[in-house]
Amino acid sequence: MTQTAHTPPASGKQMLSEQAFVHLRDAIMRGDHAPGDALKPQDLARELGVSLAVMREALVRAVGEGLADRLHNRGFAVPAFSDRRWQEIAEARRTIEPVMLRMSIERGDVDWEARVRAAHHRLARTPAYAPEEGENYTAAWAEAHRLFHRTLLDGCGNPVLMDTFDRMWTASELARRWSAHRAPGRDGDAEHRRLEETALARDADAAAEALAQHLTLTAAALTDCSHPETAQ
Repeated sequence: MTQTAHTPPASGKQMLSEQAFVHLRDAIMRGDHAPGDALKPQDLARELGVSLAVMREALVRAVGEGLADRLHNRGFAVPAFSDRRWQEIAEARRTIEPVMLRMSIERGDVDWEARVRAAHHRLARTPAYAPEEGENYTAAWAEAHRLFHRTLLDGCGNPVLMDTFDRMWTASELARRWSAHRAPGRDGDAEHRRLEETALARDADAAAEALAQHLTLTAAALTDCSHPETAQ
């Protein structure tokens, strides 16, 4: 009886925490909070009309997902461009994802092929930019991009590896967005088309190489951005 009586308040707090996290995540992804900006729990809690405890819980989750840093005795902040973590995440992705793609090519069935083709079609037909969403990629394109990469890899059939991909993707999403509008000459459409073609051709070597190069270019663009003289 006692356990049941305490369930509704816990569920209500969990719902508020989820809503606060989603709001915070979307705001960071939109660029409402610039890289390195402080994320003050009191101000955010007041803005959202939630308790300080709920907001802190949302911030801790954001830290776990790579969307915020927890600073010693200084609260929370949006990750900075120069944070070495982005290069470490890129290295991890270049190590793990090409292996997963090889597994998908080996194990994926006809349904996987169809999903890859459909995901690429959606990505290719979704506008990457819209005036009302500023200089970053649109939310619709970002989701289509995530689904394309995830679909390429989910043919591996390993849920543990897919969970790892999901965590790395979330953690690297900010870096990808920050680098996107600073590499105007990059032909991302051609890179994605190459990934689709090599995967569906069951050319594991070419597909793995294309994916590693795709990830390397994003990391390189972000590295360039950390130096003002090369960020133009």
